[in-house]
Amino acid sequence: MSSADTSAADQQRRYREFLDLMPLMISLAGLPASDVGKYFSEEQMETRVFTLRHAYKMARQFAREQISR
Repeated sequence: MSSADTSAADQQRRYREFLDLMPLMISLAGLPASDVGKYFSEEQMETRVFTLRHAYKMARQFAREQISR
C-alpha cells in the first residue's frame, strides 16, 4: 500500500469518527439554534466554532475512555 493510500484511508477514518461523534458533540456544546430568518454575526460564529471544537475534544475523549474499559 502506498503512502497516498494510507493517507487517504486515515483521512477517511478520521472523517467517519467525526461524523460518529457529531450528535454527542452538538449535545455537549449546548448551543441554541438560530431564530428563523436571523443569522449569526462573524464573531458569534467564531465563538460557536470554538465551543464546538472543545465539545469535539471532550466527546472524543469520552468515547475513547468508554472503549478502553
